[in-house]
Amino acid sequence: MKTPPRRLVLPLALAAATLLLWGTFLVYPFRLFVVFLHEISHGIAAVLTGGTIVSIGMGEAGGVCLTRGGWRLLILNAGYLGSLLWGSLFLLLGARRTRARPVIGVIGVFTLLITLAYVRTWFGFLYGLAAGLVLLAVAAKLAPVVSETLLAAIGATSVLYTIWDVAADVLVVHSGQSDAAALARLTGVPAILWGAAWIALSVAVLVQVLRRLA
Repeated sequence: MKTPPRRLVLPLALAAATLLLWGTFLVYPFRLFVVFLHEISHGIAAVLTGGTIVSIGMGEAGGVCLTRGGWRLLILNAGYLGSLLWGSLFLLLGARRTRARPVIGVIGVFTLLITLAYVRTWFGFLYGLAAGLVLLAVAAKLAPVVSETLLAAIGATSVLYTIWDVAADVLVVHSGQSDAAALARLTGVPAILWGAAWIALSVAVLVQVLRRLA
């Protein structure tokens, strides 16, 4: 039997570990980073459709991106879909160890710039600075395998976040504060259908990513 390649085994192993340890302090920093990616995805969608980012707020349990203008339908969809795309991109880019260090370095610079420009809560600001500096330090000082593992961990957490968080906030709890609830108010399409669509798309994209890594 052919042994699965490392670039497939590593993200699968990290994804399994992430699911098992989801509520622990070990995964918590990665979950916060995925919240950061989720919120900036809202902001990017706003900018791409003619709007602006007002501010990004992050707390211990979640975040918010305040925008002005832009296409609200795309902005509301961009949070979870952005998390999915970021995660998939990181998994694919990290498939080759030689690319992992520069990618981690770019993510670190991106995190610092976004934090300085838009994050307006003390918790989020301090977290963003710390995360950006840690990412830069990993890229500059540690072995490439560390960057490869870190990139796979962020990617796996980001993809799983889309499925896990949607299931928790939409399919189970029916939170009135979720992106799906906001979309339901905007379009009249029930939040549960938006949530189901995001989960189905996430699973389909994840399958394709794993096929590329195999």
